[in-house]
Amino acid sequence: MVAKISIGSSLYGALCYNGEKVNKENGRILGSNKIIIPVDGKADIGQMAENFRLFMPKMGKTKKPVLHISLNPHPDDRLSDQDFEILAREYLDKLGFGEQPYVIYKHEDIDRHHIHIVTVNVNEEGKRLNQDFLYRRSKKITTELEEKYNLHKAQREKISPDTPI
Repeated sequence: MVAKISIGSSLYGALCYNGEKVNKENGRILGSNKIIIPVDGKADIGQMAENFRLFMPKMGKTKKPVLHISLNPHPDDRLSDQDFEILAREYLDKLGFGEQPYVIYKHEDIDRHHIHIVTVNVNEEGKRLNQDFLYRRSKKITTELEEKYNLHKAQREKISPDTPI
């Protein structure tokens, strides 16, 4: 499983990107923590942003408080929505973000279904959560999850000069 982590400043942008996929029926919301999800399954981006703001400080020093994570299993792995949600929650717990507010989205716009997680990396007091060796810890966690759930090993493709465009 390959995890792609983006750290940014725009919570609304991350919610819009994923919410538009859901609202155009190219994805769905699988779960959340501390964020209210509409019963109809549509993404109310404004309401979700307000829910997140309840758990974020009004003022803080952290310039990039948003984590947008994409978890991409190997194309041969066929996972149910429940499997994806379990993987996402376990991944976040091991990464140290399990108690944070977050939303888990499944994207179905390409053949290789995958999930996106939007969360924040600051606590209610505005203090940044531990990001030391974040990418290294993430890789270790995805490897552990692949082994635990008998998933295929997936690696990020590297483009070389010999790779055709």
